[in-house]
Amino acid sequence: MIGAIIGDIVGSVYEFRSIKTKDFPLFDEECRLTDDSIMTIAVAKALIKTKKEDSDLEKEVVKEMLEWGRKYPFAGYGGNFVLWLTEDNPMPYNSYGNGSAMRVSACGFYAKSLDEALDWAERSARVSHNHYEGIKGAKATAAAIFLAKAGKSKEYIKDYIEKEFYVLSESVDEIRKYYEFDVTCQGTVPPAIQCFLESESFEDAIRNAISLGGDSDTLACITGGIAEAFYGVPDELKTKAYRYFDEDVVRTINEIEQYIVAEKE
Repeated sequence: MIGAIIGDIVGSVYEFRSIKTKDFPLFDEECRLTDDSIMTIAVAKALIKTKKEDSDLEKEVVKEMLEWGRKYPFAGYGGNFVLWLTEDNPMPYNSYGNGSAMRVSACGFYAKSLDEALDWAERSARVSHNHYEGIKGAKATAAAIFLAKAGKSKEYIKDYIEKEFYVLSESVDEIRKYYEFDVTCQGTVPPAIQCFLESESFEDAIRNAISLGGDSDTLACITGGIAEAFYGVPDELKTKAYRYFDEDVVRTINEIEQYIVAEKE
């Protein structure tokens, strides 16, 4: 999950000033957590609570997203999601925006099976992003993370994604030539997955995603989650990322990480 958050932090300064190169400072003084990280944390918290208390996942996702979204109201949420956060009983609004995919990484990391990852991803998405494409983007991202975590090869992951979700026929270099700002799942998730597939390391995957331009923080958030599952994250990058966390975020991420370790034992 920290890989997704690092991708968000790195991409935060390029979201509205795109660059078309992999040569850039990885961490900038103006980097910050955006809605991608805040909602990633919220979904992770909801999954943990659901497993501990055997409660309803969708209810817990809504509860945690409302709590974290209202705690961090200026994180850069989309207009419709801002309205969703103001409701006492928020309802799905048929969105196919990339918000469902940017927040889903915990579903891939915590799942014990691919079917469980897909189920959790769909349920986490449909509380707001219940359009077919919104659910599809979340499921594709969670599947890629789960398969990478399970030790599958890039070729296997690509074949699975192409069979079940998207055609991945263009290279990063080809996509970069024309890519523009796109907040849809169908315009974000396939390029983000391709950035992972062509990478040589965790950092290289993040650089691939940022170099496309467009919605950089979300592209790198999605790519970062998959890359973490495949490569792991260097301790040096984790240390640098923690400089951008407040005490509440640090405490929560540590709790989540402790839970993951306990689950593995």
